[in-house]
Amino acid sequence: MSHTIRFIMVGGFLGAGKTTTLARLARNYVSQGLSVGIVTNDQAADLVDTKSLRSQGFDVGEVAGACFCCRFNDLISTIDQIGRDKLPDVILAEPVGSCTDLVATVIQPLKQLYKSRFQIAPYGVILKPSQGRKILKNEPGTGFSPKAAYILQKQLEEADLILINRADELTPAELTELHALLEQQYPQSPRLAVSAKTGEGFEAYFAFLDQIGDFGRRVLDIDYDTYAEGEAELGWLNSTIQISSPAEFPLDRLLLEVIQGLKSRLVAADLEVAHLKVIGLSDAAFGVANLVSRDLPPELSLPSHTKTRHVDLVVNARVACDPEQLGRLVEQTLIDVCAQNQAEPQFGDSQMFRPGRPQPTHRMSAAGAV
Repeated sequence: MSHTIRFIMVGGFLGAGKTTTLARLARNYVSQGLSVGIVTNDQAADLVDTKSLRSQGFDVGEVAGACFCCRFNDLISTIDQIGRDKLPDVILAEPVGSCTDLVATVIQPLKQLYKSRFQIAPYGVILKPSQGRKILKNEPGTGFSPKAAYILQKQLEEADLILINRADELTPAELTELHALLEQQYPQSPRLAVSAKTGEGFEAYFAFLDQIGDFGRRVLDIDYDTYAEGEAELGWLNSTIQISSPAEFPLDRLLLEVIQGLKSRLVAADLEVAHLKVIGLSDAAFGVANLVSRDLPPELSLPSHTKTRHVDLVVNARVACDPEQLGRLVEQTLIDVCAQNQAEPQFGDSQMFRPGRPQPTHRMSAAGAV
């Protein structure tokens, strides 16, 4: 009998909590004795998510340079590489947070071209409440243009399940409002309130994912011009920096100082944050800090609890601004933070760009027959 891989993709806008969700899913399946592989995805190489998940002991492959839809063959080859020694029972896939139309360009091609190889789980899309509520209510001051908001709206439209993340941080009234907005705009989609951080609601999510059925059928009617223009409004930066100091410093404090310094500069420039992530890798440990909205405080999502003299930093920034401006803000922040810690930064590779127009390898205009 041929081996069938359970394919679980988790979508959502930048900063929604996809990586934390994937790590929680992976731990659940590993605890059941299953072999798990994770595939991350980014418009550029050197992704914080990949390093963070690998540091947690997971088998991780990365598709870089474009979304899964435009690198479909790379997605397949990356899964092959993960399964080189042992075929995984489960593949967890995290697409780029600024991408949509993934049912037509990823799930349906997997179902129609690799039917005997993959069993498709329900496609869950995570909603980030901080910006999601504003976009759902069409409020001014979201920080994103209508074209960028269009991407989030289309992501929700193609979901088999909408996950309202950060439920532990929402009041009952806020949660009720989100449920009402989603019911009004996406009445066909079931919803779960969850917390990727605490695990609240995940038993119900696990049960939903365990269903066997014909999932991933909501092929979008989508305007690729609007989609491409919305993506292109975001500036992307991936940078590596080596930091050295003659005296030990707390790694977690440094990570938070970097995120807080970047936030202060972005707020002063009236720029909206889609997502900021920074990972610090030392010989002894690693830590991750992030910021998902200018309206929220920085978070230490994975503390290192260590002091060090040397650290390799990877900074991923997704901000609604010119990439060169974003690069200058990141560089100045690192210089200032290092000065405060009597440390020296050595800047390595840096990629700054706007995403190009999506050019899917395959696009199925309709769901295949069961």
